[in-house]
Amino acid sequence: MEIEEKHIIDIRNKRATFEYFLLQSFVAGMQLYGTEIKSIRQGKANLSDAYCSFVGEELWVNNLHIAEYKFGSYYNHEAKRARKLLLNKNELRKLLSKTKEKGLTIIPVLLFVDSRGYAKLEIALAKGKKSYDKRESIKANDSKREMDRMMKKEH
Repeated sequence: MEIEEKHIIDIRNKRATFEYFLLQSFVAGMQLYGTEIKSIRQGKANLSDAYCSFVGEELWVNNLHIAEYKFGSYYNHEAKRARKLLLNKNELRKLLSKTKEKGLTIIPVLLFVDSRGYAKLEIALAKGKKSYDKRESIKANDSKREMDRMMKKEH
């Protein structure tokens, strides 16, 4: 009897690489309710406005929108509640000290479901881009796209 491979969910924060320089990334677990994980497995989550902050020595993700589960009845969750991130103490200490530096923040980059069925959040230590940096990244993307087109025409 063969085991079917699970469909792995990948929900990306597309604005993250445009708005920030990503310096270092970490993978964190999340404390979720049952209806939240079911909604994530259906792909009904949005990371675009989400950010991470420390409350005491705990890291929380705020404004992560997970749509209410369709069959959730009165046990359903709030769509934009704060959710605790699960990291080890060394990672938390490192992130806390880095965020106290000027201009560094923690943003969620990718929400995925791993092969064991757990929802994980990839977070990154990031530094905000200035407007001229954004223009440079747009130019780089355009030139890369143009080069790809030229390579396809030659083949």
